[in-house]
Amino acid sequence: MSAASRAPLRSNRTRRVRRAALTAGAALAALLVSACGSGGTSGGGGNTNFVTGTDGIATVAEGERTPAPDLSGKTIAGKTLDVADYKGKVVVLNVWGSWCNPCRAEAKYFAKVSKAYAGKGVQFVGINTRDATSGAALAFEKDFGITYPSLYDPTGKLLLRFKKGTLNPQAVPTTLVLDRDGKIAARSLSALSEERLLKMLKPVVAEK
Repeated sequence: MSAASRAPLRSNRTRRVRRAALTAGAALAALLVSACGSGGTSGGGGNTNFVTGTDGIATVAEGERTPAPDLSGKTIAGKTLDVADYKGKVVVLNVWGSWCNPCRAEAKYFAKVSKAYAGKGVQFVGINTRDATSGAALAFEKDFGITYPSLYDPTGKLLLRFKKGTLNPQAVPTTLVLDRDGKIAARSLSALSEERLLKMLKPVVAEK
């Protein structure tokens, strides 16, 4: 084969390698955002019915909310839990991992607020994800004084049940507030201070 005929082959091969590198880079970027981010943007198209404020908290009006998906399974302590059993209460869902630094930053606030609202019709539930073993997750809860249960979701299967275009989890940590009918009322895609957590929670608790 002449040098002239080999040139187009090298050119095609180079283009293929570049395309593969770009695809891999995009996939890696998406993984990093979902793995442990300090924030994110809302996904989905069309009329999503939610509004994101300048504080990064997205909210949905009462009549336009969508139900949370089936969130049931084993907790990191090995017990059975179904979030639907808490219907009638306001539920705070926190997606976290023991490996996630922003999750560590917000954990003390979740421990404090969950105890303060325990007798006010509010239930906190964690969704622990991407921890290879439940041991690391249990140690995290002990370190930060977290007493509410957490579903164990190491591969993220529970998170994939949320529909695109809704207030779905897109980062770790993500916090969702469900109203008393089990519908998603608010979402944050970043670590929360006590002030911002209460800003999400109080309006939903006040609903009748």
